[in-house]
Amino acid sequence: MLGEAASYGGLFVAAFGAATILPFQSELIFVGLQLGSNLPIWALVLVASIGNTLGSVVNYTLGVGLEHFRHRRWFPVTEAQLERAQRWYAKWGIWSLLLSWAPLGDGFTVVAGIMRTPLWLFVLLVAVAKTGRYIILAWLTAATLG
Repeated sequence: MLGEAASYGGLFVAAFGAATILPFQSELIFVGLQLGSNLPIWALVLVASIGNTLGSVVNYTLGVGLEHFRHRRWFPVTEAQLERAQRWYAKWGIWSLLLSWAPLGDGFTVVAGIMRTPLWLFVLLVAVAKTGRYIILAWLTAATLG
């Protein structure tokens, strides 16, 4: 039982970290638990999806507060880069959040905060994207490695 809690906890932390701007990866842990444990796949998908979605909320929150500092010397992106990202988001809108699972998806979640996307809509779209990714990962793992 303690081993299960540690497995779920480790997966949650990895999925949470992977959704932030930190260099984490959750896929290896997910696949490792899928293949090397008796934990139900639905539970792994649920834990990873919740952790990954909540990690994206951290990015959203950073985006909400980020614009306040945009004129500071240490700000990590130039004014032109920020304006380009805002134009792109304005053009493609909230639907880009369905790509939040992709390698550059973390940037979309930060821009969503800057653009003040309603939090409920942000969480809904990101949760759909993140959950879909883990479902596909679980299916590919099962189909490929048995």
